[in-house]
Amino acid sequence: MSRYYVVKDGAGRAVPLDEAEAAWPAATFVWMRLDGRDQVALDWLAAHQEVPEVVRTALTAQETRPRAERIEHGALVNLRGLGLTPEDDPDPLVSIRLWAERGRVISVSFRTLSVMRGVEQLVCEGTVLDPGDLIAALAAAITDELDPDVAGLGDSLDECESMLESGGIGTMRRAVSGARGQAISYRRFVAPQRQALEKLAAFDADWLEEPDRQHLREAADRCARMAEELEAVRERAALMHEQLTDLRAEQLDQRGLELSIAAAIFLPLTFITGLYGMNVQGIPFAEQPWGFWAVVGMCAALAAAIAGYFVRQHWLSR
Repeated sequence: MSRYYVVKDGAGRAVPLDEAEAAWPAATFVWMRLDGRDQVALDWLAAHQEVPEVVRTALTAQETRPRAERIEHGALVNLRGLGLTPEDDPDPLVSIRLWAERGRVISVSFRTLSVMRGVEQLVCEGTVLDPGDLIAALAAAITDELDPDVAGLGDSLDECESMLESGGIGTMRRAVSGARGQAISYRRFVAPQRQALEKLAAFDADWLEEPDRQHLREAADRCARMAEELEAVRERAALMHEQLTDLRAEQLDQRGLELSIAAAIFLPLTFITGLYGMNVQGIPFAEQPWGFWAVVGMCAALAAAIAGYFVRQHWLSR
């Protein structure tokens, strides 16, 4: 759902589209938050010739990566953050596209950022007074929310490493693969987002004040740290996956050895019992009352001798 905010006299409020359009540039700050699924909002943007055509095209692009570009009198900024409904989003981080110029920001998003409600509250409270405040607030909120998720990936690998010797390889393989896949998906957007924020902080724009630049640089530093941590998670996950594969192969080898040893022990016993099972004359001890127990004892002694040999050769040691 599209929303439109006007900040005037130190206070912000949501207004209808026509009122927001009429308020700029007289108001202190106007934020046109357009929903990409709202056709009325998209029609308004397409008809708004004051926005450069290249910007209008970029604002409605389906696939985006974090970026910051100076275009004429404003700046085009794309950011990525956690979505409000991750089960419905194809990407782990959803995009918001912003066109910032003096006194106004036009944003378009096809999915809703989970931090959006908090940023809208800051606008209504009058904390956000210009485009620099808004972009800095968005960047800070996105990194604040994403940071625990990135740290959680590392914690999940720590738990897997502590459980590595206790079994449950199948469960750990799924957990490690999930953490590695999520780290790769996050890093694909977090690394360029750091570059975009650093580039934006260096823009020579009169609506970017020094506190805004400091907040943007701080958000960029946190993105850089998260990108490094995600790379470490990816490498750790790859190493753990190899360890789990080796451990799985070792377990299979050990079980195969145990089965082979059991077969080696019972093979001569099967041969003996097969001989004594033949229905022919002349079988030893066939007429003796103790014959059955003699054969059983012979088989037990033979099995013990073969098992003892394997023990001395350390074939049964783990």
